[in-house]
Amino acid sequence: MDLNGKLVLLTGGTDGIGLRLARQLREKGAQVVVTGRTPERIAAAQAEGFEVLAADLATSEGVTGLLAAVAGRPIDVLVNNAGMGTPHDYRVATPDAQADERTLQLNVHAPIRLIAGLIEPLKARPEAMIVNVTSGLAIAPNTASAIYCATKAALRSYTMSLRKQLEATRIHVLEVLPPVVETAMTADLAMKKLAPEACAAEIVRAMERNADEANVGQVKFLRRVYSLSPALARRIMLAF
Repeated sequence: MDLNGKLVLLTGGTDGIGLRLARQLREKGAQVVVTGRTPERIAAAQAEGFEVLAADLATSEGVTGLLAAVAGRPIDVLVNNAGMGTPHDYRVATPDAQADERTLQLNVHAPIRLIAGLIEPLKARPEAMIVNVTSGLAIAPNTASAIYCATKAALRSYTMSLRKQLEATRIHVLEVLPPVVETAMTADLAMKKLAPEACAAEIVRAMERNADEANVGQVKFLRRVYSLSPALARRIMLAF
């Protein structure tokens, strides 16, 4: 895809991978509209010149409001980047049911509803793309992040089916599988992390070449292990 001149709706674009992706897409000539929910981050993104739509996509109302806000706009690319994790490990503590629900809403329901709400406008564009950001943990889960892993695996499965459904249309479907990236969500993890700028750069390259799947950073290694032995890949990841 030639990103120059494209109108991109990017969820979760005021911080982390999303903000770096917004900057790099703009450098390619795209017009980028981002969503966010934290006032300070919204203000900072606006100060950089981005159009920001305030939306808490971890709620059904937030998704409905966002769809209303972009109704009638000629969106060429939808990037479902917004995501969150929550502790869900019975070895440590009883999981927070409300936090689990917000994670399920943001990571699974919101992308699906946004796609459903924008599918017809996207079909009407000369060239369009849906980018769903999942995770390497969608291939093989770890032990401690059960809900997060489950949501990303669900979105991965949905994305694969969606790609087949839309193969006769002008909408290309890309799945991005990042490794652990240096973001606010991973700040407490004591491990090697990929810089968000590097992750964003790989996403942009995958968009430009109309890739079906972008395995980012160490996920390339995980993908190779999984292709040789799914059981081994699962044993490795479940050690964490």
